[in-house]
Amino acid sequence: MAVLDHGVAQPGPARRDRRGNEPKVPAQHPGRLREATGIPDQANGRPNPGGSADAMSLVELHESIASLLATRGEWRQAYEHLRHALDLATSDDTMPPQVPEQFRLEVARLRREHAEAREQSIRDALTASYNRRYLDQRLVEIVEQSGATTGGHAVALVDLDWFKSVNDTFGHLVGDRVLRQVVELLQVGLPEGGFCARYGGEEFVLLLPDVDGSTAITVAESARARIEQYPWTSLVLGLRVTVSIGVVHQPATGAPHTNAEQQLRSADGLLYTAKQSGRNAVAYRVGGEVRLSGAPVRRPR
Repeated sequence: MAVLDHGVAQPGPARRDRRGNEPKVPAQHPGRLREATGIPDQANGRPNPGGSADAMSLVELHESIASLLATRGEWRQAYEHLRHALDLATSDDTMPPQVPEQFRLEVARLRREHAEAREQSIRDALTASYNRRYLDQRLVEIVEQSGATTGGHAVALVDLDWFKSVNDTFGHLVGDRVLRQVVELLQVGLPEGGFCARYGGEEFVLLLPDVDGSTAITVAESARARIEQYPWTSLVLGLRVTVSIGVVHQPATGAPHTNAEQQLRSADGLLYTAKQSGRNAVAYRVGGEVRLSGAPVRRPR
């Protein structure tokens, strides 16, 4: 029984180290190993001469483990699994090896850890909303696919009004609770595919794919009103929270194409207009005219 470095046992007799006498196996993409070695692919309905379903299943398990280890940067362990997969794929043994249950469990564990790591990498640690990294990726994708939708998409840049005063008056722990609650309120009633991402500090973005302009404005105004009307005094007596929002809508057709950075910049300009109007407002454009909705409030003393 030969034991791999990461603790997964590989069935079969112990093998002496031949690395000094044999060429290194090139690091093929796991999904292309059979293609690179000329082994037929059973999944595509082609025969597998000299092999068996169990043998190929074990090859695929090694490939899956190698792929998942590679995504985590564990190159040496991934290489070892590719070596084992190559050995199995080119073996002349007539007796197919049995697939160890621990291999199946290892693949399931690695897949679960990979999914968890991926989710953590695109989430904001404090609010659990999506982070700037995910926002940038998705916005670029949506802009590139804008011609395939009927309504276009919208970007709403949201900023908490006088949030520094919240931290200064009630403390940063209360400020953190406010940010988390605001995210919950922003995520209510979003259209399919829409999401909230933390843009930075107390700024958030609502990305709304496949919506028309009026729907985008309605979503933003509903979010503004929902935050204004929330019983913030249940967190701490005397607390009040409002937001200002700048909304940019990019039609699918009939308007000049703008990239992701330009759309965020336009939303930021409209957000500034909402702030200048007295805050607690939504600013947007209809044609070339800037309009406002909401209930501007005076700065607390």
